[in-house]
Amino acid sequence: MKKIAIEVKNLGKSYRIGETIKHDTLRDAVSHFFSRALKANKAGGSINDETIWALKDVSFEIAESEAVGIIGRNGAGKSTLLKILSRITEPTEGYVRIRGRVSSLLEVGTGFHQELTGRENIFLNSAILGMTKREIRKKFDEIVGFAEIEKFIDTPVKRYSSGMYVRLAFAVAAHLEPEILLVDEVLAVGDAAFQKKCLGKMSSVAKEGRTVLFVSHNMGAVASLCTKGIVLESGKIKAIDNIDAAISAYMQSGNALIDTLDLRNHQNRAKGSKELLTSLAMDIDNATAFYSEPLTFRIGYDFKEKIATPQFCIIIKSMTGVRAFTLVSNYQPSDIPSVLEGKGEVVCRINSLPLLPGRYSIDLKLWQPGEKIDDIENVANFQVEWLQRNYGQFNWDSSMGVVYVDAKWNLSSK
Repeated sequence: MKKIAIEVKNLGKSYRIGETIKHDTLRDAVSHFFSRALKANKAGGSINDETIWALKDVSFEIAESEAVGIIGRNGAGKSTLLKILSRITEPTEGYVRIRGRVSSLLEVGTGFHQELTGRENIFLNSAILGMTKREIRKKFDEIVGFAEIEKFIDTPVKRYSSGMYVRLAFAVAAHLEPEILLVDEVLAVGDAAFQKKCLGKMSSVAKEGRTVLFVSHNMGAVASLCTKGIVLESGKIKAIDNIDAAISAYMQSGNALIDTLDLRNHQNRAKGSKELLTSLAMDIDNATAFYSEPLTFRIGYDFKEKIATPQFCIIIKSMTGVRAFTLVSNYQPSDIPSVLEGKGEVVCRINSLPLLPGRYSIDLKLWQPGEKIDDIENVANFQVEWLQRNYGQFNWDSSMGVVYVDAKWNLSSK
């Protein structure tokens, strides 16, 4: 039986809006005192500081060598949890037990001294983790090579771009052989090639028997790296399960709904089209959908006059322009009225997405009998990934077509 690397019990973290908890100087304390007095005067003599719980009653255990994805919307409590595990923030209630040396990569700016060079920060961070100079020198070239900043290693990090900063920060965190590696969404700052490189490194760290906690909105990256998932919602645990089930729970909860795309004045609207389709949203996160999982499209409209027998059409194409499939409201089960007027939204749900991994584009069209009245090409692009881990080993992708057909092969014996 594996040993427990991280134990979290009844963890809670609260913040009081409008209250400054710590004052580093007398001036800050005096300023805070008078600002609160002024607010109290305006509020009629009292201030009701609202308490919010970033985390509440969070409990779980993570075994050694597990790779765990922390999933949830912005504000769900993911980063707060990692800060508590990194000992940057103290919990309000509950406790955390960690067995092993922790290395963390949270938001840009954490852990580096701005006035020191890249070289000096490597030695400083390594020393903080308890490494000897000999150990640091042994890893130094590997860290610098991974970060790809050899020319700037003796430049103060305050002059680094955000991408350079993240590359060095990740290289330091991943190469100092921590028993536990905590990584936040900060990797989104880097370019695609470096993100892939980082995921490969985290995968190798996990295979070496070390524990990885990974916070990301990129469900494809989470699915490829992690074996277990913890879904947070409003500071509480919604689900703890294998990574596929955890991602499914998150995607189907409605919490993964992306920001609505405004289609008014869209640059790809065909000439002569009426501006009737106003918005598009999909229940995917980080523009990533998954093979065989449900997918929902929400199309907003604004009909300033009655439209008889409106026909909404969604076309999905590969990036080479091959049409994968078409969804048409009048050809498929629908409860859309025969006449529409004013503002509203139609919803189209696919119960099981058949697309192979790859990138796809969306075209939207609106017809009334015999006439196309609104037409927008390439409204948005999205990525499809495997969710089921047993499919991933076969490396299916859109180069083999656009849809996956489930079939079984046998040797025929005559």
